[in-house]
Amino acid sequence: MVDAHRTFVIVGGGLAGAKAAETLRAEGFTGRVILIGDERDHPYERPPLSKGYLAGKDGRDSVFVQKPAWYAGAQVELHLGQTVTAVDRDTHRILLGDGTSLRYDKLLLATGAEPRRLDIPGTELAGVHHLRRLAHADRLRQVLSALGRDNGHLVIAGAGWIGLEVAAAARGYGAEVTVVEAEPTPLHQAIGPELGQFFTELHQDRGVRFHFGARLTEITGQDGMVLAARTDDGEEHPAHDVLAAIGAAPRTALAEAAGLTLAGRSAGGGIAVDASLRTSDPDIYAAGDVAAFPLTAALASGGSGPGDRLVRVEHWANALNGGPAAARAMLGQDITYDRIPYFFSDQYDLGLEYSGWAPPGSYDQVVVRGDAGKREFVAFWLKDRRVLAGMNVNVWDVTEDIQRLIRSGAPQDLDALADPTVPLAALGT
Repeated sequence: MVDAHRTFVIVGGGLAGAKAAETLRAEGFTGRVILIGDERDHPYERPPLSKGYLAGKDGRDSVFVQKPAWYAGAQVELHLGQTVTAVDRDTHRILLGDGTSLRYDKLLLATGAEPRRLDIPGTELAGVHHLRRLAHADRLRQVLSALGRDNGHLVIAGAGWIGLEVAAAARGYGAEVTVVEAEPTPLHQAIGPELGQFFTELHQDRGVRFHFGARLTEITGQDGMVLAARTDDGEEHPAHDVLAAIGAAPRTALAEAAGLTLAGRSAGGGIAVDASLRTSDPDIYAAGDVAAFPLTAALASGGSGPGDRLVRVEHWANALNGGPAAARAMLGQDITYDRIPYFFSDQYDLGLEYSGWAPPGSYDQVVVRGDAGKREFVAFWLKDRRVLAGMNVNVWDVTEDIQRLIRSGAPQDLDALADPTVPLAALGT
């Protein structure tokens, strides 16, 4: 039986929110658990939206975190298709879009992020898309299929992970693809320029065209339909559809209005939390894409000193692990969320995993072990010979070893690091 004297409310119907609800029950919490999502679909995972589901390899049901019946069985109260308009910290109540309010003892904000919009003429045309929600993927999947059938053209603004994964899916359907990117390489801000050429060649070999060093300035059309996309260097690209894949912004409006402390731009914005994912209000927590948490000490300072630098990580593993960590902290457990950032990507026949945190400017060397030409290798980003991040491409079962090297903060023998005959497990820690 549910004990109505204690109520934990979760705002956000994604993976972080669903895993938090699951963890509360698994840890024996007997109070009310209320999960509020502004989409009508049950909580789902986002990676399939640009990978298996979008590519037509997986069915729609594969995206959901739990079967719908689980929530009733676990006595998790769902409010789907409902928005939260305000948090009253003084009274411990939240206000819903329908005018009702709910009291909370502990509150978790897992509100995620929203895709950044193109601020150019023509974005009102029917063929302009974003990809963040399941409804977006439903629509885009049909679009890509039609483009492939009719030899249509897709222009993608942005060569980040979403842009490249959609490009791969589109080519799988047979669509013509042009990617417009302001930086000189794909994934420039994610992994730096050293590996960018690798991804350029990967996609060019599959027929993708890149236009680097340019931004979209206008989308032209007729009768509400897209005809072309223009760039700031005077080029015009034929297009039947355009995808804006220029990043995402954390959904912090609710937290900001409630007076919670937000992270600065250098941390990627978001709601500032401590190592237990607690916000500046002791009864409010944040997890997933919206949370800016302290970077693990090994990454923040090369293996020594406090991990007090805040970062915001928009990847599946952060939601998968952050939701349960926040739930346990809400229950009063002593939690330190010190996961090394991790993500994965699938593009064509290439699979990769990336562990760590090494944005441009944070490292001084990249070491590659294996054969990049055969697309089977591991790349390491280092600072003062210490591993900050590692990416394994079509090489498997090495993530644990890579993360061990990162956590150790130990200077590495660069020749051994680059030598595939030296087991990663044998490298110094």
